[in-house]
Amino acid sequence: MQDLSGTCKHYNDIRDVPPNIRKYYHQRHTIFSRYDYGILMTDDAWFGVTPEPVANKVAIHVAENAPSSKAILIDCFAGVGGNTIAFALSGRWKKVYAIEKDENALNCAKHNADLYGVSRQISWFHGDCFQIVKNELAPVGPYSVIFASPPWGGPGYCTNTVFDLTTMYPYTIEDILHSFRQITPNVALFLPRTSDLRQLAGESHESKKLK
Repeated sequence: MQDLSGTCKHYNDIRDVPPNIRKYYHQRHTIFSRYDYGILMTDDAWFGVTPEPVANKVAIHVAENAPSSKAILIDCFAGVGGNTIAFALSGRWKKVYAIEKDENALNCAKHNADLYGVSRQISWFHGDCFQIVKNELAPVGPYSVIFASPPWGGPGYCTNTVFDLTTMYPYTIEDILHSFRQITPNVALFLPRTSDLRQLAGESHESKKLK
């Protein structure tokens, strides 16, 4: 096992992997196709990182639906870099801004972006995304699309036939949209596919089509 900081880890042997994440370890090459190049993750990140094929599809979808005038992508919950790297690889954005409050996860993301050759396209921010968007990135809001893949409240969401968005923790959908729409109306959310469509419709902005 490679361990650069005590929390940024690269597991080579399943015997070193904590039991609660072993099922995710079996999917490591789907999560990151370059896993064997030395991908680093925190143990918590295994539960929330977007698998690479999904991240690539999300990146394409956001690129196709974003107004052509938008040249910046702000990833507000960058984690260990799954979505951030996909956005940078898409070639759609002049710049990708990635925000992550967990310093260890951010260090993993920077390392992983290096492995994919996209570090120069990404600017990294460590801290609370709501404060950074408000205080540092507001000037670029008119040129930006904000992407948010917030915590869903843990793996328990899988057991719900319909996911109640009011149970999202620690940030509610109202918190997220109210804050980010202060600088741009163009906000894309990555939520469980079982999310309550009625709740989503209630949060759709003005008359814009909900996707």
